[in-house]
Amino acid sequence: MEFHLRGDSPIYLQLVHTISDAVVRGELKPGDRLPSQRDVAAKARVNPNTVQRAFMELERLGLTETRRGEGTYVKLDQEQAQVLKEQAARDAWQQFLARLAAVGYSENEVRTWVAHQMKPDGRKNV
Repeated sequence: MEFHLRGDSPIYLQLVHTISDAVVRGELKPGDRLPSQRDVAAKARVNPNTVQRAFMELERLGLTETRRGEGTYVKLDQEQAQVLKEQAARDAWQQFLARLAAVGYSENEVRTWVAHQMKPDGRKNV
């Protein structure tokens, strides 16, 4: 798992998003053990207290469970992962629309632009 931290949001939330995205993508599956908080702190080059806060948030969200003396494990099942994936897509879409609106795109211009970016087979035109 790679951590690409930025200065635009709290670090613990970026850690939460990185780990939850790995769950949604299937890189981490229900029952998988997360790296230790100490290992995550070292790899992400952040304070262990920040990682502890991220792990507490993951547990609060129901994505993980901590087993005393054993570590932290993915708790999310496939149905919950799909809900999380759809929420991430909605959030990304809203950010995308807000950014286009900020540079002056109308709703019709957005529709046209998106339609032109998609190839007939449904793949993105990059």
